[in-house]
Amino acid sequence: MIRFSENHSLKAHNTFGIDAKAKYYFEFTDLEDLEVFLKSNKSWKEEKLIVLGEGSNILFMNDFDGLVIHPNVPGMNSVWEDRNHEWIEVGAGEVWDEFVEFAVNQSLGGAENLSLIPGKVGAAPVQNIGAYGQEVCRLIEKVKGFDLEKGCAAEFSATECGFAYRNSVFKNYLKNRFIITSVIFRLDKFPEFNLGYGQLEEKVKEKGETNLQSIREAVIEIRSSKLPDVKELGNAGSFFKNPVVDNEIVEQLKEKYKDLPVYSGGEGKSKLAAGWLIEQAGWKGKRIGDAGVHEKQALVLVNYGKATGKDIYALSEEICKSVSEKFRVSLEREVNCI
Repeated sequence: MIRFSENHSLKAHNTFGIDAKAKYYFEFTDLEDLEVFLKSNKSWKEEKLIVLGEGSNILFMNDFDGLVIHPNVPGMNSVWEDRNHEWIEVGAGEVWDEFVEFAVNQSLGGAENLSLIPGKVGAAPVQNIGAYGQEVCRLIEKVKGFDLEKGCAAEFSATECGFAYRNSVFKNYLKNRFIITSVIFRLDKFPEFNLGYGQLEEKVKEKGETNLQSIREAVIEIRSSKLPDVKELGNAGSFFKNPVVDNEIVEQLKEKYKDLPVYSGGEGKSKLAAGWLIEQAGWKGKRIGDAGVHEKQALVLVNYGKATGKDIYALSEEICKSVSEKFRVSLEREVNCI
């Protein structure tokens, strides 16, 4: 199935609910349809281009004067298994949380900590999504898709994806050049549970038995209590990355802020909680017009109805400025601002 239109509204294609428009919009469900479209519409090379999934990590500040390609490829299929693992190939157009639910129902572990993260499966490798001590890169075996520059199908092993904290080769070198059509995940038949982050272990214990289902339920409850539903309040989840800084900076901050949350950030580095920094800078629950900071989670910027992308971006600029002035720590946006 294909869909092509001009002056296409993107309001339903971004979770902030910004009513930006795309000059051209192309949606496909099969790789062959994409190849036919590109060959029969040579002028696409002259257009600016973005690849858009559910738009759960994007902020449109203007209409997009170019081509939006939406890979809506379906499917969840087992492609291989051995005694300890099963490999599942999932189409880029599948809803991420529906895949997590599928894995848990099949008693396959690895994705349960990533429950209720918004977005489509195709966006998961791009952002290297993560939550509660788990990152999706640990599950990925292979990423498959189409290289627009070379004009052919291609695939990347996990090593070739260049995964890092909220980062990958698809977010940098291959940004808007490689269109992900499916991802192969390696899931565990005998999973080791990861409960060491935040209040997850405590919440799971409340449920009695520790298993994939109880972990998924606990994650959903925690996220639902802190994060707004994108169907009810426009947002893109965490707007900023947790900053990774030198341990020397942490020691200096600890002298003044005894309750500063600190996590391991690798050799000689520590990761700080961006939400805590923003809250301490006085932004939690603040609102400027229809752009605001969520009342329960300072890491989340929200659209109360009529905020423009520029309004939300301006708010993020003010937050960055005040956090820098107070803590001498720079915040980096996790959301892709167009």
